[in-house]
Amino acid sequence: MNEEPKNIWTRPWKGPAKIVGWFLILVVVVFAVVLCIGLVPVQSTMTVNLVASALAIAILAAFIGILVILFVRWLCCWRNFKRFLFGLACFVTLIALFYAEEDWRGWHAWQKFKHTWEAKGERFDMASVIPSPVPDDQNFALTPIVASCYSYILDKNGHRIQPPNTNVVDRLQMTVSHNYGYDSPTNGIGNWQKSTMSDLKVWQNYYRALAATTNEFPVASEPQSPAADVLLALSKYDSAIKELRQASQMPYSRFPLNYDNEPPAEILLPHLAAMKRCSQVLQLRAVAELQNGRSDEALADVKLMLRLADSMHTEPFLISHLVRIAIVQIALQPVWEGLAEYKWSDAQLTELDSELAKMDFLPDYGTAMRGEMVLCQIGNIDYLRRHPEQLANSSGEGDSSPPRSARILCHLIPSGWFYQNQLHCARMMLEQGLPVADTERRIVSPAAIRRAGAAAEADIEHHNPYNILERMLMPAFGAATGRFANGQNAVDMARVAIALERYRLAHGEYPESLDALTPQFIAKLPHDIINGQPLHYRRTSDGQFVLYSVGWNETDDDGEVGLNENGSVDRDKGDWVWQYPAK
Repeated sequence: MNEEPKNIWTRPWKGPAKIVGWFLILVVVVFAVVLCIGLVPVQSTMTVNLVASALAIAILAAFIGILVILFVRWLCCWRNFKRFLFGLACFVTLIALFYAEEDWRGWHAWQKFKHTWEAKGERFDMASVIPSPVPDDQNFALTPIVASCYSYILDKNGHRIQPPNTNVVDRLQMTVSHNYGYDSPTNGIGNWQKSTMSDLKVWQNYYRALAATTNEFPVASEPQSPAADVLLALSKYDSAIKELRQASQMPYSRFPLNYDNEPPAEILLPHLAAMKRCSQVLQLRAVAELQNGRSDEALADVKLMLRLADSMHTEPFLISHLVRIAIVQIALQPVWEGLAEYKWSDAQLTELDSELAKMDFLPDYGTAMRGEMVLCQIGNIDYLRRHPEQLANSSGEGDSSPPRSARILCHLIPSGWFYQNQLHCARMMLEQGLPVADTERRIVSPAAIRRAGAAAEADIEHHNPYNILERMLMPAFGAATGRFANGQNAVDMARVAIALERYRLAHGEYPESLDALTPQFIAKLPHDIINGQPLHYRRTSDGQFVLYSVGWNETDDDGEVGLNENGSVDRDKGDWVWQYPAK
């Protein structure tokens, strides 16, 4: 019988001692390699940090190496190998069952939800939100002057032009100032919601000072009246505006957008900025024309602004309708100033009322929100389901390509989770988002919107695979709906103010109550869109009046406008008011 050597250095390694021994050897070898070839980050400049980092890498590598060796030796036993194959087969089967169950459950839940709502008349296909085609020769959006604002990057079918056509001259690239509005006088344009008039003297000084450094805007050799100098400066756009006015006579408008684009979120909308810039130029022109005694030309410019806003009312994008509302608010400034200074005739007021009566933002809210649901939520999620690697692009790394490992991991997401996210988005929009704008009663209730917002927050409060995309794609109900309500209220109050001015022209003063306006001066009085009650109205001691809605806080603040600290109007505070400066 052989005796084991008593010397620890000559005794063979067995059991745990052998494992520990090899582990220590691997640690030393890896530690030396790490130090020699410089695997430790350069930032570890201090000796202590260098040694600690190298030692940590060595220990981790040695630990993994020992585990691999032990596993390979364990597999060398045929019985263990059969056990491993059986366990692996069970594991693969469980994974397959998991994917099959999640995929079927998500698909089935989504199909059941769709069928339930389709039975109520709802639709979820792209064709249900895409505006109908219109004849090219009757399409405002395809006229040469309008097409110039997007044809550098889109063809007439909405397909992207790569690279952009730099030979296209954008004739709608209008701006009221040198730097696309960024250096405009801060107090030059009034704000009808705060009852402030435009100050054309500020604009006159701006254009004349600008002439010292650039000839971008024409100026007279000697100062004229502020209105005349402003109109001269903006005369550089006369030919383009004349052509745009002729184009506005077209009966239809459908911009060439590629609704087949994948993903739908990348559909280009270059015309939105162009339409808004044009409306800002037209606004300043109309104000100057009113002050220069040219009310017919001011009316034509206001009507053109409203036509620009109407040109995209069929588009199924929330941003399109928010821009439309902004353009209408811009157009109301010269309307308000003309009313405040008695510049409009009865015939002109009748025409203004007719144009404003066409603006109905409550049905448009449904168009925008259904478009958001079908295109921006269901459509984008469906695209991500078919191209899950694109999820890695949402990491916020800009143009940098996501790691290959991240793209591979995205492909491991069950397709059923995408269906579940579609269901969550659509359910929240149909059950909470759309009902807050009651088109039949013509009421937008802030309380209902707060409940909808709370429901949406509760649905995404706890992170899970079924709502992760809902968190990214669900619009803020309160902010969006509030803009629609405020925009419609502005149009309604403008129409009532027009009727009041027509009454004053006929009777020499404003009426004691709004009831005196119907049916001669307005067919039907709009009510307060917030609560369905009559709009508040009272005459003032200086012969003017105050007309207002209780606003988003649903409280009668006696006609006080809510302001932010910087002096801008806060739609969430105070009343929404139409009144004129004291005489």
